[in-house]
Amino acid sequence: MSTQRLSNINDFDIDKLKERTSLPEDKIKEILDKWSKNPMLIPRISKVTVNISLGEGGERLAKAAKVLEELTGQKPVFRRAKKTIRAFGIRKGENIAVMVTLRKTKALEFLNKALEAVGRRIKASSIDKHGNVAFGIEEHILIPGVKYDPEIGILGMDVVITIERPGHRIVRRRRAKKGHIPERHRVKPEETMILLSQLLDITWAGR
Repeated sequence: MSTQRLSNINDFDIDKLKERTSLPEDKIKEILDKWSKNPMLIPRISKVTVNISLGEGGERLAKAAKVLEELTGQKPVFRRAKKTIRAFGIRKGENIAVMVTLRKTKALEFLNKALEAVGRRIKASSIDKHGNVAFGIEEHILIPGVKYDPEIGILGMDVVITIERPGHRIVRRRRAKKGHIPERHRVKPEETMILLSQLLDITWAGR
């Protein structure tokens, strides 16, 4: 599928969703019915954050930044150490990681490649209570189209998928001072499972 958000409930295949999510059929139908009655409740991928942390700066981190830019089509930013950790030779303020934040088409294009590296299977426990997903890729060369470069070696990366309902940012700004997001605007893990199984053919393991 090619969109960040699904709007036609008729596109959802309940049998496939049962197989990929291991959710009870009545739970799937309950969620789809809720979305059907109010399409503004259908979640969407807000952004995808990709991080490569080496714990060191220098030439290898610069090469990791180049790899990340080639994979995502977007220039990464460097992240600095927040404190000195002498046991690991890390100094406060030293660049130790690179990160990109992807949205819209770039987010989906990267996810479709990254998910191939994990066989499109993610642990259900990787979803937090707000419906966001985090998973790791142990070897970047598992991503289709990436070749091993001995000068770079093997890089691992962390991927975070942020899921939100339409209008969530406005609600978040309004509620920032109160520190509370209304329950109806929070995405439940089961909703994320259904959304991403339909959108990206993900199978959820460990339920």
